[in-house]
Amino acid sequence: MPRPMRLFALRGANTAENNTSADILWATETLMKEILRRNDLTPDDVVSCIFTVTADLDADFPAVAARRLGFDQVPLMCAQEIPVPGSLPKVVRVLMHYHAAEDHTAKHVYLGEAQRLRRDLESAQ
Repeated sequence: MPRPMRLFALRGANTAENNTSADILWATETLMKEILRRNDLTPDDVVSCIFTVTADLDADFPAVAARRLGFDQVPLMCAQEIPVPGSLPKVVRVLMHYHAAEDHTAKHVYLGEAQRLRRDLESAQ
């Protein structure tokens, strides 16, 4: 008998070293792979992803990296973060909606310098 499923959402972030396509895509790919690994997910489990980047990252779309990882059938959206003075630079963020078993616990993922953003989330580190 299949296990009951429900909709979950989780957050994640990583930092890019530079504003280059390669660095943005690397940061996004690393983040997405770690989210999938820690949450035992595949792209088929994912309903949608909203990516944001800080204003200093405009060399590429994070969705490009996700599509390369098999998210080609998942609705993906990219947007720019609010440029709050003094906020952490060069950050790629994602809000992911996905289906998992009812007893699943979402594990948020914060990598690189982005770990400073959510030290309160034990599962994020």
